[in-house]
Amino acid sequence: MIKPHFHLFFCGLIFIASPLLADAPLDDELTKAMSLKPDIENGKEVFKLCMACHQANGWGLEDGSFPQLSGQHRSVIIKQIADIRAGNRDNPQMYPIAKESVMGGPQAISDVAAYIDTLPMDPTPGTGRGINEERAEKLFYRKCAECHGADGSGDAERFFPRIHGQHYEYLLRQIKWIRNGKRRNANPVMVKRVKKMKMEDLELLADYVSRMKPPADLLAEPGWKNPDFQ
Repeated sequence: MIKPHFHLFFCGLIFIASPLLADAPLDDELTKAMSLKPDIENGKEVFKLCMACHQANGWGLEDGSFPQLSGQHRSVIIKQIADIRAGNRDNPQMYPIAKESVMGGPQAISDVAAYIDTLPMDPTPGTGRGINEERAEKLFYRKCAECHGADGSGDAERFFPRIHGQHYEYLLRQIKWIRNGKRRNANPVMVKRVKKMKMEDLELLADYVSRMKPPADLLAEPGWKNPDFQ
């Protein structure tokens, strides 16, 4: 099991100790996959299962129907696949592909996650309207920065995903699902922080995050195409 990390944050004028937990308890398959040495070449083969939805570049779709995977922490990819397989996260589109009889066991999860981590990120993800940026920035630092980092890079050790440069529509849908209880493996701290947010603030927050630029060394050149699948 991963131990909670306790951080302090302001709530009015009172300091509150808040456990920063991974999205859900570690299960046996996740623990196993995390411990295995990944084979990136095999991960490339497993990734062929992902391409129909997430595209050959791993960039997903701008309309948010499928997220960008490229550049995501290996630990985060492993955890989300393991959660879907264990029934901790509902994803009826992905489950038939992620199940062991199709994707393979823990080694396959480890391998494909490592391959995804090598892919450069979309330099022009889908964004929102770009309004009220000052309020959006305040919302981000109040609601997100403690776990996902001031730059949106997440935390691989605690399974917090990289969120900068993700498509706006996908970010907005996930925040809404977390607020409404539909994403069952959501971090309980995040659920509390977004529970009472109004729709206009969710939109501002998702737009702000989608516009955060990942480090230049993680971004693809404009027009890049994955040479592994040309």
